[in-house]
Amino acid sequence: EVQLVESGGGLVRPGGSLRLSCAASGFTFSSSAMSWVRQAPGKGLEWVSTIYSHSSNTYYAYSMKSRFTISPDSAKNTLYLQMNSLGPEDTAVYYCVAAPDDGVPAYWGEGTQVTVSA
Repeated sequence: EVQLVESGGGLVRPGGSLRLSCAASGFTFSSSAMSWVRQAPGKGLEWVSTIYSHSSNTYYAYSMKSRFTISPDSAKNTLYLQMNSLGPEDTAVYYCVAAPDDGVPAYWGEGTQVTVSA
């Protein structure tokens, strides 16, 4: 059974940092493209970042490129998203997404809530 379990969300003040984790199981993590996608209240899904397994290339949405860092730990089958300089616009549910063999995204986690507020 495939599982993606996100954690690390919470309430943080503007300018603060959080590190999200995504524990993966049931598929080959090391050969999958892994992404973070978010959904702000009342809005649609927004792609945040992707890392490809075969090249280790990383990609970010423009507004997050200098603030967020995606990283995998293949030994732990865990994906991370380090988020710095958070602002209210980053308030959203953050989802972990897996695309086996760097192909089509196939698996989604349940999400973790990030709230940025004073």
